[in-house]
Order: sequence, then structure tokens, then C-alpha cells
Amino acid sequence: MARQVSLSELEVALQCPVCLEVFKEPLMLQCGHSYCQRCLVSLSQHLDSELRCPVCRQEVDGSTSPNFSLARVIEALRRSGDQEPKVCAHHWNPLSLFCEKDQELICGLCGLLGSHKYHRVTPVPTVYSRMKEELAVLISDLKREQAKVDEHMAKLVNNRTRIVNESDVFSWVIRREFQELHHLVDEEKARCLEGVEGHTRGLVASLDMQLEQARGTRERLVQAECVLEQFSNESHHEFIRKYHSLASRAELQQARPLEGAFSPISFKPGLHQADIKLTVWKRLFHKVLPAPESLKLDPATAHPLLELSKGNTVVQCGLLAQRCAVQPERFDYSTCVLASRGFSCGRHYWEVVVGGKSDWRLGVIKGTASRKGKLSKSPEHGVWLVGLKEGRVYEAFACPRVPLPVSGHPHRIGIYLHYEQGELTFFDADRPDDLRPLYTFQAEFQGKLYPILDTCWHERGSNSLPMVLPPPGRPSRLIPPQPTKP
Repeated sequence: MARQVSLSELEVALQCPVCLEVFKEPLMLQCGHSYCQRCLVSLSQHLDSELRCPVCRQEVDGSTSPNFSLARVIEALRRSGDQEPKVCAHHWNPLSLFCEKDQELICGLCGLLGSHKYHRVTPVPTVYSRMKEELAVLISDLKREQAKVDEHMAKLVNNRTRIVNESDVFSWVIRREFQELHHLVDEEKARCLEGVEGHTRGLVASLDMQLEQARGTRERLVQAECVLEQFSNESHHEFIRKYHSLASRAELQQARPLEGAFSPISFKPGLHQADIKLTVWKRLFHKVLPAPESLKLDPATAHPLLELSKGNTVVQCGLLAQRCAVQPERFDYSTCVLASRGFSCGRHYWEVVVGGKSDWRLGVIKGTASRKGKLSKSPEHGVWLVGLKEGRVYEAFACPRVPLPVSGHPHRIGIYLHYEQGELTFFDADRPDDLRPLYTFQAEFQGKLYPILDTCWHERGSNSLPMVLPPPGRPSRLIPPQPTKP
């Protein structure tokens, strides 16, 4: 097998004898040797006599001809140096096949005799077409992924913009709410200071009056002393005569000192300094929470066993069903009744007196929730309830149900609805100055919500006590709620 010639050896063989660089526009003399065109022109200009070949020293007449073969070889050499070789490095044959196993280009001899003899090979045009199709698919996939990334970036930008906007709006709400709180605090501050100042004015006026009386008494005593001192130099008989008549005079009797011991007045403003924050907070919390709602029950929604009274503010489960018109809004299985008013926005607070009932449920229900058949008591069906079972177990009807650690047996339950914030909080409202949170539902409310009362079955009279919507006239001083959340 012939020895493989390297590119560096070819470059040495193709060097011009004059400039020692690869031929540029090679010209051939009559002797057969070739030179660069520029080198021959330069050489002929510096010679005064005949021209001789620098290699063989043969005299030539200066006529030349282009060496096209040599120029093509040099051009091919130049192209081979600019790009990867397209011939096999072992057999110098064209790389016409692609080895699928080794993933490389080979020639025909490599596929027949070389290391790729038993490998699966494919012609280069076929592989080129296949890879072009794969590349097109890959580019398409990349474009789809790029579109997804662009969409994701757009969503991130929109989300970021929304967060910034919502933050700005919420910051404005916070500033507005705190301005209102500052106003309320300033009002309570003025109220407390006015109370202290009024109390102080009353005490100071009483002390000033007593001080004025004491000053008058002292002046009378001084005058009496002066009168008595005038007789100190009288003779015995004259002194005795005048003193006896003077001692019986009324002004001397009135000049006697004040009777009784000094009784100090204490500063008692009716507000201990240690209770200022708590007292003010209770007043503020009462102002911040909405006023109790004045609600009535809707007879058109009441189960036939329920009896409404006292202006539709009292409901209890009777023993016999009443004749009622069949209406789509009436409960026909669960002993429930709705309030006549519903809420679709804002903040609302109302109370329900459950008394000593052993079983009851109350809360809110969506206006579109089904009222036929057994009531599905869960937020998934648009019903948010808490209740008492068998006089022992308090529970919130979440998913799953949540037992509530309620101390004692509250007779009055407060319900606070913040529609936009998605909160429904239940309180033990027995103590007007101390609402105790029982449970808070978190939800995204939609549509109108109605207060609902479930008296539960009368259980042969053992659970026949009524549930009452009390009038909202009673003041409520509240502590900050810290409800139990699911």
C-alpha cells in the first residue's frame, strides 16, 4: 500500500524556488521548472544578460506558459486546508457511507474490508435527507418550546404587573384604613381627655369653694382676735364688764373654727391607667365592626314543621306539619329556614339565640343551593355551617368536619361575614364585651348568600326550644378575633 502523503509535505513540494512559498499564478519555463509569475517578472528585471533557470541553470529565452495543472493542485490543496477532508483518511476514497453503529462517515472499502465490515451502513445522501428532516422537526419543536416560553414569560410579566397593581391598591387601602383608625383614636383620645378634664374641673371647683369658705372663716377669726386684744389693757373691773358682754355677741360665736377633721378628695376618673388601651380598644372594635343586622325569617322558605312567630324573628320545630304552599324555595326535608335578606358584598354581622337547644345548626347558604331533599351540609355544595349535636359536640361542617373545642354552652352565636375577603367567622356572643371566636371558613364567595337556621328535629319535644333572631339594639364591645381556621 502506498505511503500516505501529508498536507505539509505537499506544501513543501509546491513551493516556489525563489520566494519559498506555495506557488501563486505558476508559470513554466522551456526547461519545465515553474515559478510564481511575480518572481519571474522580478527576476527578469534585475538581469542584464540572458535568463537562466535558477534551478537547472539552463538558458531560456524568457517565454513562459501558465502551469494550469499545478494551479489546480494548489487550489485543491487550499480548499482542503479550509474545510474537513471529504476522503477517507485510510483509503483516500470518498466518504460515501454512514456507519449507523459508530455514527461516523466511511468509504466503501471501510464498509467492505475495514472495522465497519459487519455494521449497518447507509448512503450519505439518504442519511443527509433523514437528518435534514430530523433537524426540521427539532427546529419545529424548539420553536414550539420557544413559543411556550414566550407565553410563560408573558404570563409572568402580567402576573408581576398584577401583583404590583394589587399591592399599590392594597397599600392605598391600608393608608385609608389607618387614617380612619387614627381619626377614631383621636376621637377616643379627645373623649378620654375631656372626661378627665371635666372630672378635674368638678373636683377643683369643690375644693375652691371649700377653700373660699375657709378663707372667710379665717378672716372672721382675725377680726375677733383684734377685738379681743383691744381689751387686754383695760382695768380689771372694766375688762370683766366688757368681756362678759363681748363673749355673748353673735360675731364671736360665728368666728369659731370649722368643726370636724379635714376630709381629702381623691382623683378617681373612672378609668384606670392600666386599662386605657383595653377600654379604648373595645370601643374602637365596636366602631370598626359593622353594626348588627336587623334580620327576619322568610316564611316562604320554612319547612312545613317550622312555626314562625314574633314578627318572623322566632322559629321552632313543631310536632305536626302545617299546610304550606308547595314552592321551589321551600325546604321539604331538612328543618331549615332562611333570612329574608341575602348578602352579595360588604361586611355583615348578626346574632342568633340558640338558648339551651341540644341540636342546632346555623350559618349561610348560597341562594342557588338545592332546598329539596336532605341538605348537603358542606362548602362544596354552597353551605357553610356550625352546629351542636346531642348537646355535647360542637362542629364545623367543613370537608371533613372539624370538632370545635367550645368551653361551656353559649346561648348566643355571632356570625361575621366579610364577603370580599372570603371569611365567615362564628363567635360565642354571650358576653357583650368579650366575643370569643369559634371557627372561620375561608372561601371565594360567589352569588348571594342567605343566613340559614336549622332547628333540627324536635325529638319528641326534647329539642323543641326556639331559635331567635334578637333585635340589634344591644351594644357589643368586642375583643379582636383570633378564630380557629381549617
